[in-house]
Amino acid sequence: MNRRIFDRRMWLRGSGVLVGLPWLESFQAWGSEQESSNTSKDVPPKRLAIMFMACGVHPTKWWAKGQGSQMELSSCLTPLEQHREKLNVINGLFNKNATGVGIHPGQTGNILSGAALQKGSELRGGISVDQAIANAIGNDDIVPSLVLGCEQPTTGFHETNFSMAYSSHISWQNATSPVPMEVYPSAAFDSLFENRGTQRNKSILDRVMRDAHDLQLRASKSDQLKLDEYLTSIREVEKRIDRQRRGVERAGEKSQESGKALWGMNRPDNGLPEDIREHMKLMCDLIAIAFQSHRTRVASLLLCRDISGLFYPFLDVSKPHHLASHDDLSDEWERVTTYYVEQVAYLASRLAKMQEADASVLDNSCILFVNNMWSGSKHESTRLPVLTVGGLGGSMQTGQVLDYQDRDSSEKKLCSLYLSLMQKMGIEADTFGDAQNPLQEI
Repeated sequence: MNRRIFDRRMWLRGSGVLVGLPWLESFQAWGSEQESSNTSKDVPPKRLAIMFMACGVHPTKWWAKGQGSQMELSSCLTPLEQHREKLNVINGLFNKNATGVGIHPGQTGNILSGAALQKGSELRGGISVDQAIANAIGNDDIVPSLVLGCEQPTTGFHETNFSMAYSSHISWQNATSPVPMEVYPSAAFDSLFENRGTQRNKSILDRVMRDAHDLQLRASKSDQLKLDEYLTSIREVEKRIDRQRRGVERAGEKSQESGKALWGMNRPDNGLPEDIREHMKLMCDLIAIAFQSHRTRVASLLLCRDISGLFYPFLDVSKPHHLASHDDLSDEWERVTTYYVEQVAYLASRLAKMQEADASVLDNSCILFVNNMWSGSKHESTRLPVLTVGGLGGSMQTGQVLDYQDRDSSEKKLCSLYLSLMQKMGIEADTFGDAQNPLQEI
């Protein structure tokens, strides 16, 4: 931990847990009130959240026109209307090493790295952009990166002779190892706030209550309200997490009784939330809290894995995700695509409500949404649907519709976008993946 950064942020402490605070007007921004008046204030941290959907989008209902507040969005993108001025709709970027290698795993395992993947039993690809960023700046955070998923990884090999590990993981710590992905909201919460043993039976807010009470006595009335809203939001998520934790405990007992591994069981028997809507919402809430409480600046969320088996009865969709994607011009797939954009909009709205001085956490963050295909029926990966929401501390141009479809292949590399994001987050990098130049338009 970088002690200077640690000391210049405000924390609630208690019983083995540290809870970072949002910006408060009563105190120096992200610092102690004892700092001298001529000490420059810390600027808000920049954060990156990556959200992944597999198997393509509805190809004719995914488009945008115009700029800024006048941007016209297709039906699948309408959930993002309130964020148009902070939105970039990017079409035509691609991963060269994900083309011409066969369908599914070879189009997925390098979605965040751009690396060439190796077939057979030995995994070999490349470090993903989230982990490259975490390696560069994560030592200053309690949690270097948060890696979450809403679907269990799968095992074995695809007919293309690529490992299914490539289909199950988007975050890779090096060329041969995916980052362990947490799919249980309760386990992710416990890891995020260092809940261990009997501590899980006690609210993290109870553990820091004395510190919170002392701070409220010194804060302005507006800050008292802000602090109360902040702690209440954590408590509401904690209550929902507690309900999920009981399901995980029962699943562990069932696993022992049946001799089946949890990953081989269906939800909710495996302890995952039965309703995928609650699962995804909880994971988005965890990212929002992790950003606001300064636990981490880098997060990834695999909403569904490639060749996904998720069902959407609440959308009146009869087929599982993968099979539904093969009919990607249908009304059913339009509803599925729109639903995933709603998850991006939900996280964006959560971050937009979190104020930091004269901006919001969303203003200081970038949410990146990416899919491994354009068309699920054609398994087309020569262009990919990409969105960004948020200004990354004012370093990003937003409110744009960018089309690279007719550009030279050297000008439309997905890794050029990643290189741009790395540089805008303050990382000195000249290359990433197969890109030597950043994407200038953002």
